[in-house]
Amino acid sequence: MAQVEIRDVRVIMTAPDGVNLVVVKIETNEPGLYGLGCATFTQRHLAVAAAVEHYLKPFLIGKDPRRIEDIWQTAMVSGYWRNGPVLNNAVSGIDMALWDIKGKLCGVPVYELLGGKVRDAAAVYRHADGRDASEVEENVRMFMEQGCRYVRCQLGGYGGQGHKLHQPDHVLPGAYFDPDAYVRSVPQMFDHLRAKLGFEVELLHDIHERIVPIEAVRLAKQLEPHRLFFLEDPLPPEHLDWFRHIRAQCATPLAMGELFVHSAEWMPLITERLIDFIRCHVSAIGGLTPAEKLGTLCEAFGIRTAWHGPPDLSPVGMAANIHLDLSSPNFGVQEWSAISDRMREVFPGSPVLRNGYAYVPDTPGFGVELDEQKAALYPCHDVLPGWTLSRIPDGSPSRP
Repeated sequence: MAQVEIRDVRVIMTAPDGVNLVVVKIETNEPGLYGLGCATFTQRHLAVAAAVEHYLKPFLIGKDPRRIEDIWQTAMVSGYWRNGPVLNNAVSGIDMALWDIKGKLCGVPVYELLGGKVRDAAAVYRHADGRDASEVEENVRMFMEQGCRYVRCQLGGYGGQGHKLHQPDHVLPGAYFDPDAYVRSVPQMFDHLRAKLGFEVELLHDIHERIVPIEAVRLAKQLEPHRLFFLEDPLPPEHLDWFRHIRAQCATPLAMGELFVHSAEWMPLITERLIDFIRCHVSAIGGLTPAEKLGTLCEAFGIRTAWHGPPDLSPVGMAANIHLDLSSPNFGVQEWSAISDRMREVFPGSPVLRNGYAYVPDTPGFGVELDEQKAALYPCHDVLPGWTLSRIPDGSPSRP
């Protein structure tokens, strides 16, 4: 084979299920050899696309796609200033696509390049919501009947819904919630669920940074008897020092990292063993290359992985997560958002779910393809998200 070079870099944006997805396609001078990577930052998809097309594409043309580490290191500092989620996602699209190419060049799935399987499938957790505890129970039972042993339980979405709000005049528009009512409702929900379901099913809950730090401490303590598999994102990145207070007062397992974009955020939590699960959004930290290193770091400190797997993650990104899951000895659980039939038509080879476990094809690379003609049938929409404009009853803005 002649020297392999990157010939073109393209951004493909599509929204088969109404959620903006960003995929990077790297083409090489070897006929038919290309790679796909997830660069989805759904709330700022156009910014990511611009970063790839205007800055990373000219940076990459002519480079050897096999030199993944060198390209990642140089791309991350190409703009000099350290990156945030826009540039990290742009680099992630490149990075994942290069791993996809490397797997195809070697004729093996990406997990073989990461050391090979230590398990044949990844256990997942599903999302059970409801207007009251009984409806949450019904949805948990539905997932249990499908073979799922891990279920995240929410009562009316993040922060709860349907609470009577005591508001002043002329409040601004926003996604309002009552943090006090929410905090009171969560232990009551788990009282009901454990009484009805017992302890054979693993239950999780996502605070989603919706409460002040001292309430996060109190809630974690109140949930300790319910033996959660983990309590997710109890604090925003701005209040990481409060993890020491939670850890000192209770043994509720903690998961953190969805909003992280830099190693300075996760290093203290890992080295001081203040969390039990790392759950970064792989593309937001720069792709498979840093995620694999982060997983290995966590292994040394007894911390398990639970990579972020929301609906605003392309099937390419979900496949990357699962390849990490299959090869990581310290894997904990994988968040799973259902992949619709329409999405599978756009992304043939998408991961599949059977009996509570996620599988990827045993084909070279990530195993996921992209039908560009079908992708074009579902254009992205340029509308600012409403759910991120969180407010508490008096109208004050709140961290989402």
